[in-house]
Amino acid sequence: MITLYTWTTPNGRKPAIMLEELGWDYEVKGVNIGRDEQFAPDFLKVSPNNKIPAIVDHDAEGGPLSIFESGAILTYLAEKSGRFLAPSGHARFKALEWLHWQIGGLGPMLGQLGYFANRAPEKVPLAIDRFRDECARLFGVMNKRLEESEYLGGDYSIADIACYPWMIVALKDAMGETLARSSGIHAWLDRVGARPAVQKGMKVLQ
Repeated sequence: MITLYTWTTPNGRKPAIMLEELGWDYEVKGVNIGRDEQFAPDFLKVSPNNKIPAIVDHDAEGGPLSIFESGAILTYLAEKSGRFLAPSGHARFKALEWLHWQIGGLGPMLGQLGYFANRAPEKVPLAIDRFRDECARLFGVMNKRLEESEYLGGDYSIADIACYPWMIVALKDAMGETLARSSGIHAWLDRVGARPAVQKGMKVLQ
């Protein structure tokens, strides 16, 4: 059994989608970051960086294993299951490069844009323009790839699982108008969003 600590954020959706894709039984524990529940001592034992998501695999070899950071969780689940990440070769590293592209670029940039454009107590046009421009650049990189390939890593993989929840936020939020011109991304969103496991994972805690 796996316990998933999560909330209704793009990063929080990633492991839920993966676990639904695998069809594994798992327990969900909501960590309401709006109420600072990520700082609770019991949660910090699982995720010392006080961030969601995190998991505990109670059946891990050698005893229960806790993992935080969404990219690490996806990689762990892929390797444990033997699914959604090739064991070696080109396909493995194509998926991993796009996974790390999301972790290091797409997620942080969209997160900063969302903060400065929507939640900051004072609007700072320079910051908003900076992050909007970088998000647009990243969308161009992603769209070019998806005009060449149905999925980011070639086959459907943890790279697509990592990117999908963030792109749903982007579509509905500050970058929807820019994405309207990205036909490769829209086709990919339709393909990924049609998967039953993705639909279920996106509804966890709703």
